Amino acid sequence: MSKTSAGIVLFTRKPHLQLLLAHPGGPYWWNKDEGAWSIPKGEIEEGESALDAAKREFQEELGFIPEGDFLDLGTVTQKGGKTVHAWAVEYQIPDDFIFAPNYFELEWPPDSGKIEEFPEIDRIEYFGPFEARKKINPAQRPFISQLITICSQEER
Repeated sequence: MSKTSAGIVLFTRKPHLQLLLAHPGGPYWWNKDEGAWSIPKGEIEEGESALDAAKREFQEELGFIPEGDFLDLGTVTQKGGKTVHAWAVEYQIPDDFIFAPNYFELEWPPDSGKIEEFPEIDRIEYFGPFEARKKINPAQRPFISQLITICSQEER
């Protein structure tokens, strides 16, 4: 059965539209950049709403739940069959915020018997929409397009 995840696109309009993306950690992602970034997201637990899961995962991965109006960006299906629901929220991360990722264990190198720890997310960064479209997992690009549409409608 395909997995279902939910996530949040944090964005700011100061000085212009920028979206916060996360780069996955671990050795499989070390030399990958374009198409490797993602929205902070995670699996929906049984009995949990997609939005509640998105907030929980954001809290687990970044350490806080952003406040504001959560804008539904829709749903996509990634290459491997995973369904991802996303919301956007406009929120300014405080200047004193320190990113402290969670870690996971992995046998590395493979078949070595050696267990190493790696960050689930090795970095977060704001990107403008054009750059974000290059960086993000291609299946998640519709989230960026939908956010641009919502923001441009609000400006009218």
